Amino acid sequence: MDGYAGYPALQSITLVGCWAHARRKFSEAIKALPDSAKDSVVLAKEGLAYCNNLFKIEQNLKKSNASDEERYQTRLKQSKVIVEAFSAWLKKQTPRVLPKSALGKAIHYCRTQWEKLIVFLQDGRLEMDNNRAERSIKPFVMGRKNWLFSNTPRGAVASSTIYSLIETAKENGLIPFQYLSYLFEQLPNLEDQTNETLDKLLPWSSSLPENCKLSSQQS
Repeated sequence: MDGYAGYPALQSITLVGCWAHARRKFSEAIKALPDSAKDSVVLAKEGLAYCNNLFKIEQNLKKSNASDEERYQTRLKQSKVIVEAFSAWLKKQTPRVLPKSALGKAIHYCRTQWEKLIVFLQDGRLEMDNNRAERSIKPFVMGRKNWLFSNTPRGAVASSTIYSLIETAKENGLIPFQYLSYLFEQLPNLEDQTNETLDKLLPWSSSLPENCKLSSQQS
């Protein structure tokens, strides 16, 4: 997650902070500082270095095709040390920088998001950033002027539901057109729309027909 204030209101989910957003704050701080503010530039670069070192570990894990368990163990051995050092650094620098400066805002962001930023250490399946999610919604962001024609709150909710369903289908290896066609065929014929019957139609259900799956076209 990117620190949006509305996320904590969601129930029964675990929020995972985005290190790409944390790193970006320090990059922006470096660009915003004048050449005369040498000390602040040095501090901003130190903060950026902590983030970059964590991403280097992730890149190496990706290159080696590490399993979820291998990612978990490597993070405990290598990433956790950097995370702990970064935490101490943030606490030390807080009283030394102006809160409203770009660097002060970068430090404040990390400290307020800290409990969520360290969640990635708990499970090797978790990502360090939400870049993949942001890439998947980029087409919607680029076309947001079109979404003004949703016209009403109900229309906007309907649109967001459809977009979520399509992107979730893609993430689960489904062909969106085939999957939606299947839903439109099945849903009107469901006598009882209970949680159990609807679960069988969700994108990750093992009950979905083969023609909905991308692998069926590749084989």
